[in-house]
Formats: sequence, C-alpha cells, structure tokens
Amino acid sequence: MTAPAAHQPPRTKLRRPRFQLVWLIPITAAVIAGYLGYRTLIEQGPLLTLSLISGDGLEAGQTQLKYKAVALGTVESIDLAKDNSHVIVKVRMNNVGSRFLNSHARYWVVRPRLNPADISGIETLVSGAYISVDPGKPGGGYKDDFVGLEQPPGVRSDEPGRTYTLTADKLGSLGSGSPIFYRDVTVGEVLSYDIGNGIGPIKVSIFIRAPFDDLVRPDSRFWNSSGVALGTQGGVLQLQLQSVQALLTGGVSFSMPSSAKDEAPSPSSSTFQLYASRQEADSAAYRTQIPVVTYMTSDVSGLVPGAPVDVLGIQVGDVTDVKLQLDAKTGTVRVRVAMQVQPERVLQLSPATASQDQQAVFQHLVDHGLRAELGTASYVTGQKLIALTMEPNAGPAKVTREGDALVLPSKAGGLDTAIASLSDISAKLDKVPFQQIGDNLNKLLVTANGTLGGPQMKQTLTQLNTTLQTANTTLHGVDQGFGADSNFQRSLNQVLNQTNAALQSITALSDYLNRHPQALLLGRGQ
Repeated sequence: MTAPAAHQPPRTKLRRPRFQLVWLIPITAAVIAGYLGYRTLIEQGPLLTLSLISGDGLEAGQTQLKYKAVALGTVESIDLAKDNSHVIVKVRMNNVGSRFLNSHARYWVVRPRLNPADISGIETLVSGAYISVDPGKPGGGYKDDFVGLEQPPGVRSDEPGRTYTLTADKLGSLGSGSPIFYRDVTVGEVLSYDIGNGIGPIKVSIFIRAPFDDLVRPDSRFWNSSGVALGTQGGVLQLQLQSVQALLTGGVSFSMPSSAKDEAPSPSSSTFQLYASRQEADSAAYRTQIPVVTYMTSDVSGLVPGAPVDVLGIQVGDVTDVKLQLDAKTGTVRVRVAMQVQPERVLQLSPATASQDQQAVFQHLVDHGLRAELGTASYVTGQKLIALTMEPNAGPAKVTREGDALVLPSKAGGLDTAIASLSDISAKLDKVPFQQIGDNLNKLLVTANGTLGGPQMKQTLTQLNTTLQTANTTLHGVDQGFGADSNFQRSLNQVLNQTNAALQSITALSDYLNRHPQALLLGRGQ
C-alpha cells in the first residue's frame, strides 16, 4: 500500500508589471530633448570672433548678426581684450552664417548715425543695434577672426559700379561719404582719402554707381564742388552752390565733354586729377594751351591765379601765376604774370592751324598794337583780369621767349591809368591862379556896378530922354511944314521909331546890369 504524498504548498506565479501609459510622457520628453540637443549640435555653426573699438549697444544672447534682414548668428559673449584696448565679441553663427566666414567679408555694427555725411541706422533706435556683414567677392579663404569696421563701407560687394582715384593738392571739406554729382544728380560717393607722406598729392578714392560709371571717359574732368563759390564772369557777380549737402559735407562733380561721347568708358581704378573749381576744369579741357608771360610795373592787387584773360570782354585764357621779381643790381621791381591762352575758346582750330609758329602769329598781332594790360573784372569784389587790347598808336615791340612761354609787351591800364590822368589834371589845375582871377573878377564887378548904377549913367539917360523929346517937338513942326504924308515924314518916323526902340533896349540893359552885374563876365543866365 502506497503511503500518501507529503503536503506541498501551492506554487505562486510572479506577474510582470504591465506597461503604464503614463510612462510615455517622460519617454517622449527625453526623446524630444535628445532630438533637440542633437539638432542643436548639428545646426550650431562655428564661432566668429570680432575685434571692435566699443561694444556700445551690443548685448550677449540678444544682439544678432544679420545680412539683408536675415539672422546669421547671435552674440554669445562680450569681453575686454587683455590690454583693454578693444572689445572682443564672440558670435555663434548658424549654418547659413558659416558661409560668410571668408577673408573677403567685412563686419561692422549698425547704430544710429546722424551727421551731415551719413544718416543711417535710424531703425536701430527702436530695434537696437545689430552686427551687419558684407560677404565680399567670391573666392575668399576661410576665416573666423575679424577686425570690425568703425564705419559702414561706402560700397557693398553686390552694388554694381566702378572705383576711381582722384589726385589733388588740397582736400577742402571732402571726406568719406561726400557725394559725387553728375549734372546735379548724386551718382556716387567718396570712399576714402590718403595723404601719403604729406609731400605728394592727396589720393581720393571714389565710387560711381552703374550705369553712371559709363559716363566716366578718359577726357572727363572732376572738380571740387564743396561749399559756396563766389566770383565774377563777364563782369557779373556770380554765386554758385552745388547743393546743401555739398555745402555741409563737401562734394565732387564731373562732366563728360561732347568730344568724348565716342570714347570707351574708363576702366575701374583709373586716375584723374581733381581740380579746385569748375573754371579750372573747363580750362584744362582745351587741348591747345599757349603759355604766355607779361611783366607789370604797376599795382596788381586783386590779380590772382585763375583770373580771366580776355579780349574785348571775351575770355580766351586764365592767369596761372603772379610773382614779384626784384632785380638787386638795378633796384627795379616788377610783377611776372604767367597765363595760359586757349584759342579754342573762340576759334575752331584745325591740326594745321594749331601747329603754326605761335611766336610769329603773336608777333604779327603785336605789330598791329597788341598789348597786355591790367583790367578790372568787378568793382564790387576788386577782382582784376588781364586784358589783351589793340593800341592803334603803339610803338614797336618784339615778342620773345622765356622757356616755353611767349613774352608779350604790356601797358599801364585800368584804374592806374585813370589815377595818372587825374593826377595830371590836378597838377595843371594847381597852376591856374584861381585866387588872382577871383580878385580881379570881384574888382571888375564892383567897377561895373559903380559905373552902371552910378549918377553919371542916370544923367546920361536923362539927357538922352530930353534930346529925344526935343527931337520929337522939332519933328512935329517939320510934319506941319512938309505934310503928314510926305516921304520925308515917313522916313523921319522910321528913324524915330528905331531910335525909340534903341533907347528902350539901353534902358532894359541898364536895369538888368544893375541887378546882375556878373552878366558882363558870365553871360545872361536862364
């Protein structure tokens, strides 16, 4: 018989916990966080380092770097350099911004700029400052460390146009941002200037936008149109003002002569001279320039370089130099006046005409009386000019050469001649004995007054009147004897009438001279 089995406790089954839906929340959050972190690491671009003079307006974590209003990165930190000379700004670029890390790029801070030369960044008064970039031309190498510009660049890499260089002796009021004008239209601006070693000319870099850059030809002329130009032309006072902007910031104007319309546009980086005024630029446009010299021994105050040289009021050139010369041996002092005569101002010169012997041509004119004299361009400003006049009775003179210049004879003229004539007249008047003439005149008037108004004249007139009365009585008796209608009677009446008229005239003359004795010398007045 089988023994009963021992009592065994029941087996307990272990149950695994079921998946709870609530776990999805942290799992999802972890996945999202991981994804965001991964995406942040993937999308995070390189770090840009900028060296700036000042960090004014910049804030870490807020200030953005933009190009055409598209965000390219955000400022991460702003620190001082170790030597405290500048500010180091770290900018975390995004994937798009990494394309701007090349050696041709330029960075600057956009802030409000309110001055006559540059009014920009007004929008930052509301939005705050930001960093801008110009990518430059393609092809630059990778670079992530830059020195920021203090001013926005005048020309962006995506702006079509050409840059040129102007050379000048003086800069005037020109500066970066000064406008460039063509026919009073703003077509470009001054980029920068370089004074070099301070001895040579100043080099001014300018930019002219397309399509106006095609108007710059090899024969184009540039001049400084800054401020206000006050001068005379044709004896008329003229005031020239390019624009209010040019008055405040300076400006440059240029022109293209009609003779250059068939020329090809000047290539970029071409060099032109910057003239001080439009008058100088116009003078330089003439191809035929004849250097002429004359010497003056009179006062030339008011005659300065740039003064006109004219013939009968028509300008044919301008003065280039006025210099005093002293001859220590002879002790003479004279003024050397150098000029440039441009016959193309009044003549259409052919190549054959321009190549003629200029000395022979001027000698022919001098033989017919051509002389240089000082004239007055304006009595208001005192500006003088050189006038080439024809003197009909001029003595013989010879045209000589002084280097490349022709030396023309001169004559005194203008105000000096008038003053000399007045001095001549004054000297002659000083020799006239006005005092003696006056004394004699007074004596004559007194004598005439005593004679004409004295008792003798009155007695003479009384006796003449008595005689006439007696003659009248006699004639009455004759009338009775000869008859009233006889020839004798008619002739006698005619004689008496004439005698009576003469007596009336003498009486009237006596009365008039009694009232106006000076009429004997000065004549009868009105």
